[in-house]
Amino acid sequence: MDEKEKKVLLQIAKESIESTIKDIPTNKTQVQINSPELEKKHGAFVTLKTQGKLRGCIGRLASDAPLYKLVSEMAVSAAIEDPRFERNRIQPSELDDLKIEISILSPLQKIGNPLDMELGKHGIYIKKGFRNGCFLPQVAAETGWTKEEFLSQCCHTKAGLSPDAWKEKDTEVYVFTAEIIPEAATNT
Repeated sequence: MDEKEKKVLLQIAKESIESTIKDIPTNKTQVQINSPELEKKHGAFVTLKTQGKLRGCIGRLASDAPLYKLVSEMAVSAAIEDPRFERNRIQPSELDDLKIEISILSPLQKIGNPLDMELGKHGIYIKKGFRNGCFLPQVAAETGWTKEEFLSQCCHTKAGLSPDAWKEKDTEVYVFTAEIIPEAATNT
């Protein structure tokens, strides 16, 4: 994605969050969509942080919606629906300090040996029965975990499985990459 497309996605996310948090009716987005790249169907996550602390992260691994619409929807979901912040939702007073990071995902690719994944390059999606969990690629860099810790933490904390479930034959492990679009240090 070029810089203009990245700025458009960040602007869409920001406007969507602000209109929701401030409860201002909007005509969706004021941004013009003039890029075929923004019309493509990708998975995407939106991560929100205030002063470096997580305030919400929601996404979809795949979507039938155009990317710009998915980013708008996931930005709002990250701001008001992340269950980890159910009792401490983002307030209007936080909006000036809120930093947005958008992760545009590649399609999932099933791998036979979970240890074939590359830390920092691959995100993981782990599925066993009706349970599943996901970590974005940047989680490995933020935590400093080894491959085994990355896989075990995803199984245990995200999928609700035993930490060693990734070693079991009936557990499916998928990898994906992400194009990460961080908001600049100063709001634009």
